[in-house]
Amino acid sequence: MSVNGKSITHAVKEVINNDLSFQDSLERGYCNISAVARIIRPQVNRLLGRNIRIESIITALKRSRKLSDIPVRPMLTILANSTISVKTDVAKISTGKSKRSIEKVAKAITQYGDNFISVSESILSITIVFDDTLLHEVKGIFANYNILEVEDDLAAIIVNSPEQIIKTPGCAIAFYNQLARRHINIEDTVSCYTDTIILVKMTDVGKAFNALTELISSSRKFPKKKTIKF
Repeated sequence: MSVNGKSITHAVKEVINNDLSFQDSLERGYCNISAVARIIRPQVNRLLGRNIRIESIITALKRSRKLSDIPVRPMLTILANSTISVKTDVAKISTGKSKRSIEKVAKAITQYGDNFISVSESILSITIVFDDTLLHEVKGIFANYNILEVEDDLAAIIVNSPEQIIKTPGCAIAFYNQLARRHINIEDTVSCYTDTIILVKMTDVGKAFNALTELISSSRKFPKKKTIKF
């Protein structure tokens, strides 16, 4: 059956392809088809320009043998081959971005480069993450300047992944979703080559570590070959 030149099956596939969580649940086989149909129904209705019966969407889901075009399996391979390390007791300072602030960040890196240090840059600001023991010294470098935020009592979770992560979609969001499901706030995050660095509060570091370890462990148990069937 088609509406406005687009079939219900095609519309369902389009919705699924735009949501990694649906793709993952369908790939792993833990989703409830009826529940998925109810959730995606408003989007399917918008795509087709009319109200579609839940039964029709369920049928479209069941008829499709492969709904997602995104390569979920390569993502799982990346997760399965990732490792985690934790750096506790870190702090961060965010400042407005300017030539002067860039010079100050460069000075901090030059002076304390032997310690843990990470820098991320946006259009309007720069954030530098470093060992908590250096907080007083780094604040001194930025004294009398436009400091936007100072925060300590943080931990850096560093997920090191295979080089393929650079061109494999969905990996970083899988890490973030795993923490979001545990109601763990990400204070800051940055990607550096094959490392995904996630900053959380010290009080959350245990839960965050366990959550990401669970994700990696479950990815390692996933079958190497599997056909999606409903």
